[in-house]
Amino acid sequence: MDLLPQNILDQLAANGRANQVRIEAGEDTIDFDPVVKLFTPDGGATWLLSETDSDDPDIAIGLCDLGLGYPELGSVRLSVLKAHRGRLGLPIERDLHFAAKATLSAYAERARKAGGIVT
Repeated sequence: MDLLPQNILDQLAANGRANQVRIEAGEDTIDFDPVVKLFTPDGGATWLLSETDSDDPDIAIGLCDLGLGYPELGSVRLSVLKAHRGRLGLPIERDLHFAAKATLSAYAERARKAGGIVT
């Protein structure tokens, strides 16, 4: 299974471009719904990604939770996620059944209260 198929990469990039335009215009950025949920099948890490950096498409922006109880909004390199292998040698996977039901900031607020991402 391809971790990030082209349609997902295209949506992440479109969101990133939209926010870059807003930043350049001095406007508030859009609080997008997450486009994709990634997770470690042999660990507790989860990522909800909403966009990629318009200058560097290898940098994704979203809610990152390494399973330590401190989820945070931030960025991660997609190449690092694609190359990562967990304790059992398993790669990061995409949740094929994930459908966002809220904006990224709403997921972040719930995650802070719960100590981890709750989808």
